[in-house]
Parts: sequence; C-alpha cells; structure tokens
Amino acid sequence: MSNVAKIGKAAAAGVMVLGAIMLVNTLRLPALPDSGAQALPPPSDLGAAARRLSAAIRIPTVSHGPEVAAAPDNFAAFHQLLADSFPLTHAHLKREVVSGASLLYTWQGSDASLPPLLLTAHMDTVPVEPGTEGKWTHPPFAGDIAEGFIWGRGAMDMKHGVMATLEGVEHLLAQGFQPQRTVLLAFGHDEEIGGTKGAAQITALLEQRHIKAWFSLDEGLAILNGFIPGAQRPIAQIGLAEKGMMSLALTARAEGGHSSMPPPFTAVGRVSRAVARLEEQPMPARLDGPGGVGIRAMAPALPFASRLAIANDWLLQPLLVRQLGASPATNALIRTSTAPTIISGGVKENVLPSEARAIVNFRLAPGDTPDSVTAHVRSAINDPLVEISAWDGPGVPASAVADQSSPGFALIADAARKVAPDALVTPGLVVGATDSRHYGRVSGAAFRFLPVPYTPQDVPRVHGTDERIRISDYGNLITFYEELIRSSQKR
Repeated sequence: MSNVAKIGKAAAAGVMVLGAIMLVNTLRLPALPDSGAQALPPPSDLGAAARRLSAAIRIPTVSHGPEVAAAPDNFAAFHQLLADSFPLTHAHLKREVVSGASLLYTWQGSDASLPPLLLTAHMDTVPVEPGTEGKWTHPPFAGDIAEGFIWGRGAMDMKHGVMATLEGVEHLLAQGFQPQRTVLLAFGHDEEIGGTKGAAQITALLEQRHIKAWFSLDEGLAILNGFIPGAQRPIAQIGLAEKGMMSLALTARAEGGHSSMPPPFTAVGRVSRAVARLEEQPMPARLDGPGGVGIRAMAPALPFASRLAIANDWLLQPLLVRQLGASPATNALIRTSTAPTIISGGVKENVLPSEARAIVNFRLAPGDTPDSVTAHVRSAINDPLVEISAWDGPGVPASAVADQSSPGFALIADAARKVAPDALVTPGLVVGATDSRHYGRVSGAAFRFLPVPYTPQDVPRVHGTDERIRISDYGNLITFYEELIRSSQKR
C-alpha cells in the first residue's frame, strides 16, 4: 500500500472516530426537562393589584442626569402611595428612609441565626424622550389598563418589581405568615443614574450594621421567548453576574494648518485608524464564564446543529465562537465588548485639526479588568502617538460571579418553575448595569432575574416607547415573590 493510500486510510479512520465521538457527545446532552407541571394560580386580587401598579405609574419618579438642573421630586408622594396601598406591610415591617428618598424595609425573622434574604428593586424610571410622547399608544404616565396590559413608564423597569414584592409580602401577612429568616426589602431611588445615593447608601448602612444577606435578588435577566431561532422552550435566565464598564479616550495630535497641504497622517486619520484596529481585534472570547455557561445550559432547548456544536466544543469551539460572535446579543455574552461611541475633531472643512479624539466604551466580562483592557487596547492600536487615557473615571470591574450550585440559585429556579413551568431555567450573564453592583457587597451571592416573559419586540419598550406589562405576567411576578419568601424559610 502506498504512503498516500496509508495516509488516506488513516485520515478516514480518524474522521470516523471523530464522528463517533461527536455522536456520543450529542447523545449525552441532557434531555429537555418535562414541562408538564402546573403553574401556581394567580393572585385572587389581581385586578386590584393591577390598579395599584397603575397608580404607581401615575406618579412620575424620574431620574434625570446633570443636564436637568431641577426636576420635580415625587418620591414623598410615591412613599405615601406605598403606605396607603400596603397597610399590613407598613404596620408590621420596619421602614427606613435612606438618603431622603430610598426605602429599606425589615421584616424581622424569629431566628436571628439565619442570614437574611435581600430583595431589591428601584423606584425611579428613565425620562420619556421629549417629542415622543405622542407616539405612545397610551400616555406614558397615565397608567392605563387596556388590552390586557398595564401601560406606562416603569411598568417594565421597574415599578413592577417594587409593587409585586410588596404585594407578595402583603398577601403573606394577610395569611398570618411569620418568617423565621429576616426578609429585607431595598428600594433605591436613583438606579437609572448609577445608584450612588440609593443602593450604595443602603449598602453602606447594612455594612455599618454588619448585615450579610444569604443572597440578594434584583432585576437583570428574564424569560426569553423568541430570541433564539428554533428554541423549543422559553428560557428563564438567572443572572449570576453583571459586566463592568469603562471608557477610554484615544487622542491623536498633529500640526494644524490648511487642508490643501495635509501631512501623511492627520490627527483624524490616526485616531480613525486606532478605532478601526480595535474593532478588528476584539477582546478574546471566553466560553468558561457565566455567559458561556449559560449558553451551554440552553443546549437542551436548542436546535440540533447548535446542540452538536455545544456538545463537541472541544473540537468545534472556533466555529462556535464565530457563530456566537456574529450576533451582537451573543457576542456580548462571551467577551468584553468594544463600542466606539464618540469621535470628535476639527471645526471647519478646510482646517486641519491639531487634535482628534475617540471615546470607546467597554463592557467588561468577568475575568477582565480595567488594566487588562487598557493593555489590550495599547497592543491592538500599536501606535505610540495615540494617547490612551481613562474617560469619566477609572471604570467599574465586573461583579463577582454567584454560584449556580448554591441553595439560593436553586430556590430562585424552583420559584421560577412554579410560575413558568414551560421555561428551561439556566444561568446567565447580565450585560447591563443594575443596583446589584452595590448590593453584592452585602450579599453572599447576588442574583439578577425577574420571571417576566420578553420577546424581541418587547426590548425596545424598555427605556423606549409603549412600555407595558401583561396583567397575567404581573400576576405571576407577584406569585413568584410570595413563593420565594415562603420557601426561603425552609432552607
């Protein structure tokens, strides 16, 4: 037999072995869990609960940035609405006002040896973009109840979380429930502008009291439906961590002058080349972080080709990374993202600017740091004439990663299945920022999840036009919080 024939025979045998291994690995994929469970019934007073959320939406508690010098402060009115809406809660729980507008409730448990449960949400909303009010189906602060939805700013982000938590507590108190484990409710008033006066100050207060929560739960991820083509089930993702954030300024300088005699490299050209090199060389992808772990956990609900790639990522990882990197949504889950957001330089079309600058925003995946990102930027740009400096502060690192094998994760997952039995529950990574970046300091594990279904059509409603929540979904959210508090006492 010739050497060529021997090589060909060996290659064919190798392909057969690889094929057999890939088949075995595919067959070993976990089966899709049975979805035959029945959801817990909705609250008996769901209609009244919807009206209470509607009333909350009608009080604008908007967080503005520094561009607005003065804005109405409606938090006192909102606090009064909460007191009027939940009389048992305000009679039995200790309520403290923090930083003038945030709220901390303490439902004292009978067993002081048990670390408390910390449930968090925020009372503030983003503004409505001026000039878009007329595009809303229902006015943004009318709180209309129509077509099976509660409409208005805060219905999805996140007055629904504040109100549903208190609805669940009120129901439990009406049943005579007394917790063994202390339950803390923390509602910040400035999450939309960083949480430095709200969640950060509540956290500082808990630190002063040496309180360390068993785990905390905040917004972050949800029940995803329709985001992944071919998925057999909705996917309920519980966030184990959230990405950090930093921005860098890339500055190039050159001799100014008349545009009729440009040098080989202008300041604009040099900074533009730096941006292009950064986009061509993204931060390395990781499949071992919470984003990649979440993608693997979705496998039972994914189409066969995706299941095959995930089962054999030891061989197909480069292909899998390319596929995930092709979509902005999945690319953000596997690496620190690079987003040039501002570029400036020049004042007139025939004048060479002496300086040009680009601002690049990075969302840091767990495992990357501001220092490692800066080092990557310097290496990728490879131009000592481009100055690299921090923009708007040193940046915020990614959060700690909560343990998906912990009792807290199991508790949240069980409660989620009881209101959404058809959903596959998986871990995940939050690519935005939440108040949990503060609360994580006083929590054994910080999770980020609300069991509210989202479709791709719902995403633009958050911070956008026609924010709304389906009444039945709001009922499930109330039931979820009630079940979570009840079951947390048994562990």
